[in-house]
Amino acid sequence: MDLSLTYSALVSNEVDLIAGNSTEGRLATLDLVQLEDDRHYFPPYEAVYLVRRDSLARVPALSDVLQKLAGGISTDEMRQLNYEVDGNKRDLKEVVREWIGKKRF
Repeated sequence: MDLSLTYSALVSNEVDLIAGNSTEGRLATLDLVQLEDDRHYFPPYEAVYLVRRDSLARVPALSDVLQKLAGGISTDEMRQLNYEVDGNKRDLKEVVREWIGKKRF
């Protein structure tokens, strides 16, 4: 099932429990509770950078920029950014620019 449909089904009381994303922007606005995975059923979900070697060679500063971004965003921040894009229908590029500006990378 499409993840967006699962959230709707949960809010509509059509289901009691779903597997979702911890960075889903609607978690707070839909008054949902994220349960702790105390048995570690789900593997950790962490974003990674994928870049071609020739890109790093062509743009040497790229490596430094990526290093500055590493570990630079919390789950709560990502959830808020996702809500700005998905919930408030704001432009993705604008939201990212604002976040980067606040972080002062």
